[in-house]
Amino acid sequence: MAERLLEVTDLSTQFFTYAGVVKAVNGVSFTLDRDETLGIVGESGSGKTVTAMSVMRLIPDPPGRIVGGTIVHKGRDLLALSKEEMSDIRGNDIAMIFQDPMTSLNPVFKIGDQIAEVIRRHQGKSKRESWKMAVDLLAKVGIPDPEERVNQYPFEYSGGMRQRAMIAMAISCNPDILVADEPTTALDVTIQAQIMDVIRAMQEQYHTGVIMITHDLGVVAQMADKVMVMYGGRTLEDGPVDEVYYNPHNPYTWGLLGSLPRLDETEKQRLTPIEGQPPNLLLLPAGCPFSGRCPYEMPVCAGEFPALEMVGPGHGVHCWIPVAQREKIRAGLPQFLQRAAS
Repeated sequence: MAERLLEVTDLSTQFFTYAGVVKAVNGVSFTLDRDETLGIVGESGSGKTVTAMSVMRLIPDPPGRIVGGTIVHKGRDLLALSKEEMSDIRGNDIAMIFQDPMTSLNPVFKIGDQIAEVIRRHQGKSKRESWKMAVDLLAKVGIPDPEERVNQYPFEYSGGMRQRAMIAMAISCNPDILVADEPTTALDVTIQAQIMDVIRAMQEQYHTGVIMITHDLGVVAQMADKVMVMYGGRTLEDGPVDEVYYNPHNPYTWGLLGSLPRLDETEKQRLTPIEGQPPNLLLLPAGCPFSGRCPYEMPVCAGEFPALEMVGPGHGVHCWIPVAQREKIRAGLPQFLQRAAS
């Protein structure tokens, strides 16, 4: 049985602003085992990044605050740790690749200094040892001429190389968990594929648990073992990636899959956008956050959030539509929804 690395239960994170309370994450639960990849998908504003930042305890206070739930890493509740104890966890046990490496890397320090600092902080290596490890790490993530590149500054790196440097920094202490927040944003498709290969290779080498946050359902289909679909700060559907892709039960999941481009379709099939806009997190409905945009909405949807319903092995969904009716609706949807993961 795989080692359980992370267990998040009923996590709620809110931001207290002058305009009101922003419920960014509202009762989210998930687990992560060693060697496992969890994909978290959803539109912008769904709560994906705030969930990851909550796990890292990087929510700025004020205005943000984790108001409920537990975050347990290998039997240790991270919410009960002091700031100093949590600082020892970050980078050493749980590392994060941030969405924009240019704003995450310090522009006035050499790349090698920034990687070596993490190694000295968490592993107690000497300056010479940590510098040599920084060179080796740059080589591992595929940066050419690492002995020379280690002396360069972030502005001298291309976008793809900066992202590789962030990965090198993240894996420098062999963390148990690697959180990748949109690691391929703003990169061309060739570089995206290379970055995914680097992350996959690092996971195989260090047996890391990976949390992959992305808008790209294609990346999730290729990289993840299980997927969590978020919307309006809540989980609407989650389970093994093949189970969710082949047998989606929530209308929002149908919408995401319907907007996924298909290159192998013989028939002409237009993408089907999800009509409307994501909800205002200051004015969330009491019920399902997708109410108001859902084409199959019923009166009960806006009044109360549906309980978790298991529809397959490890496959859970929150939806008021009866199972038989969902099956009937899905039978009339475009055929490519039935083979999204193929």
